[in-house]
Amino acid sequence: MNEEITPFPLAPAPFSGASRVVDVGACFDWLRQGWAFFIGNPGIWLGSTLILLILLLAISIVPIFGQIGSNLLLPVFGAGLLQLCRVQSAGGEVEIADIFIGFRKNTGPLVMVGVIYVAGVFGIAFLAFLLISGGVLGGAISGKVAGVGIAFGGFMLAALLVLVLSVPVIMATWFAPALVFFHGMKPLDAMRASLGAGIKNWLAMSVFGVMLMVMLFFAMLPLGLGLLLLIPIFSGAVYASYRDIFEGV
Repeated sequence: MNEEITPFPLAPAPFSGASRVVDVGACFDWLRQGWAFFIGNPGIWLGSTLILLILLLAISIVPIFGQIGSNLLLPVFGAGLLQLCRVQSAGGEVEIADIFIGFRKNTGPLVMVGVIYVAGVFGIAFLAFLLISGGVLGGAISGKVAGVGIAFGGFMLAALLVLVLSVPVIMATWFAPALVFFHGMKPLDAMRASLGAGIKNWLAMSVFGVMLMVMLFFAMLPLGLGLLLLIPIFSGAVYASYRDIFEGV
């Protein structure tokens, strides 16, 4: 009688996307690690970021379709930036060409993450447009003083709706490129795992998000040149947060 032989060593269990809760102070450590990534190889990071910005700007020049296309490709380029972090953290030799690795591995699933993200963002924008247009139309019908109040109310309600509904979309996309690229997860599974990790760590992620918005404001002041520094630091911080929150990575 043939007996089934268990192979040795045992194959590791497939990555499930399980995450853990981290302390709120972890977000400061993520930023420190992001800075350490940049300062460890500033030439490669500056060159990669410059190429990335030029490519995204060139794509975005095309009206409407360019904006959609650039957003679709964000997870693909994001995977390349995360690959730079992984190679550098392992002591390997990083190359500018690594930012294009998302076009050679798991490209379809990464683009699908971008498709879901764009659909969510444009859906939210459409709802906001309906609210604003309704407020403006109501204002035009009601008269001068009352009309201004109705229009302003519609604008504020639309802004609040965009803010509230954007958070789940952003959180579902936050870790998804890493989960798809490094672990081969399906897009929807990766986005669910990313959203779940964000909900578990809502306080740390909220503090990190606020700090990011402040840094983005100052980065955009000198003609956007601060993005050359912010993007590498942000990429390193996202990689650090992924390594910190997800189990078995």
